[in-house]
Amino acid sequence: MLDERWVFHDDVKAEQAGEGVIRRVLAYSRDLMCVENTFETGAVGKLHHHPHTQITYVVSGVFEFEIDGEKKIVKAGDTMLKLNGVEHGCVCREGGILLDIFTPMREDFV
Repeated sequence: MLDERWVFHDDVKAEQAGEGVIRRVLAYSRDLMCVENTFETGAVGKLHHHPHTQITYVVSGVFEFEIDGEKKIVKAGDTMLKLNGVEHGCVCREGGILLDIFTPMREDFV
């Protein structure tokens, strides 16, 4: 779906991205990517890092995020910035959806 102008949620294949986590890669170009992650309560986004800058928007739910060793509870409407190379991860405290924006795109997701 590289450079697709219109990406309809119902047409996007859902992929298992970990226990209790479903990933949908939405619209993207080489420079920018939008990814939806649906978490069940208790699911873990393990600590990791990558060479992409990432902004995460909490659509729904409650999450405990760790970014560069600092932990905070976030909920719907909150956003987090993770610069390239910064270690981060989360635990879902109340099932919900995270929307991730990456620059450049995550080639490992397609």
